[in-house]
Amino acid sequence: MKQLLILSGKGGTGKTTIASAFIKLADAKAYADCDVDAPNLHLIAGQKSEPEKTDYYGLPKAEIKPEMCIECDKCRQNCRFDAISAEEGYRVNPFACEGCGVCEYICPAGAITLTPSVAGELMLYATRDKVFSTAQLKMGSGTSGKLVTEVKKQMKTAANNIEFAIIDGSPGIGCPVIASLSGVEMVLVVAEPSVSGISDMERIISTAAKFGTKTAVCINKFDTNVKNTEKIQGFCKARDLPFLGVIPFDPAAVKAINNGHTIVEIDCPSGAAVKALYNKTKELMFQ
Repeated sequence: MKQLLILSGKGGTGKTTIASAFIKLADAKAYADCDVDAPNLHLIAGQKSEPEKTDYYGLPKAEIKPEMCIECDKCRQNCRFDAISAEEGYRVNPFACEGCGVCEYICPAGAITLTPSVAGELMLYATRDKVFSTAQLKMGSGTSGKLVTEVKKQMKTAANNIEFAIIDGSPGIGCPVIASLSGVEMVLVVAEPSVSGISDMERIISTAAKFGTKTAVCINKFDTNVKNTEKIQGFCKARDLPFLGVIPFDPAAVKAINNGHTIVEIDCPSGAAVKALYNKTKELMFQ
């Protein structure tokens, strides 16, 4: 399965808007939302059925059995994350606990155990001809990269005979992005012509380069700052990076997304630009 990953160095560049448009244009049979901290591709991906849901277990959490606790205070004193409180009996704050196991090891009464903890929820929308994999990370969990890996694995397992998949990645360059990059054929970076947008674009390009992944760039809302658009184009030319096109700022795009549609389902400037961008992206990916 060849996978096209759409990334941006920061949030708000229009990454998901472009990903949803590509899915529509390709009539994609397999796609995924790997932004597990704030997934929203399902809002415009036309999902009408209920997904198959599976609990995702991350790091274990400590639990104190009150009836066995002798209140020696060793657990609280040795917890480096300040996750244990002695107020009204000894308790563990699950949001602070990192599951390191020190409290369990040091407890002389055996009152502390590490128990599996639900860190998120995997969701799979599967019909006879289409597969959409996504997930929602539970608040306070730090296993986003591992959950992204499970999202991709779930998609590949359910769509093992499908040759092409589109993945909407996470913003930034952290663990979810690293996990998203693993094994993909090509990355399309969606940049915006702002100071922070340029800086974050350079970081994500550098990150993708470490994986040896084919990378191309496009600019969304290019006409909001033409000078910075030219800087991005110059950056790509200097580093021999494929520059695939620009998309104008378009109020009609906002209306389309708010109505649950992709921008290529209506007649608008941004939709026309994305259609041209999709053709160039597909040509580069399969050449």
